[in-house]
Amino acid sequence: MNKLVTLALAALIAVLGALSLAAPAVAQDTAKDKQVDTSLVQEMSLGNPDAKVTVIEYASFTCPHCRRFHETVMPKLKRDYIDTGKINFVYREVYFDRFGLWAGMVARCGGPMRYFGIVDMIYENQSEWTAGGDPAKIVQNLRKFGKLAGISDEQLDVCLTDADKARALVTVYQQNAEADGIDATPTFVINGEKYSNMPYEDFVKILDEKLAE
Repeated sequence: MNKLVTLALAALIAVLGALSLAAPAVAQDTAKDKQVDTSLVQEMSLGNPDAKVTVIEYASFTCPHCRRFHETVMPKLKRDYIDTGKINFVYREVYFDRFGLWAGMVARCGGPMRYFGIVDMIYENQSEWTAGGDPAKIVQNLRKFGKLAGISDEQLDVCLTDADKARALVTVYQQNAEADGIDATPTFVINGEKYSNMPYEDFVKILDEKLAE
């Protein structure tokens, strides 16, 4: 089991502990004695699902390098390759800690139509919502992004206390990370080949080569 998967499992334990405080019924439930329903997790993607090239990004909402990618490279990638239908872009969450897991639960709360808009807010404000490390404050900060996206307080309550969804998210992440050999973020899998973080110019070279094949 690699380091990132171990961190993800630790995040799950932490989030279940937090959820048990808010929902007593969860306290009687453990990850190992309840079957995980991975169908609860939807793959989040942009672009053309039938494109010749698929780019999978593995990233953590609490990772500064991931934030930098989404600030500098992602807008160009979206403009030139995603919005033009040249590629299928898949975003997969990595959980270094419970805060990243909570961020994923909030981002997914509004469904696929709101997901990437919330993701943008989470990255743009990363240093602010993670500041201080106080769990209650961090949850409050994350809820603000959901509300800005039009999600009600009641719906956010449901999403943030959904232990089954938390288990499913971590399980799906673990399966994908082990299959693709993910050990750092951001990491990209382009048509089955793994790449580390790179500037936009390197992305262009790789994508153009694969589109020309």
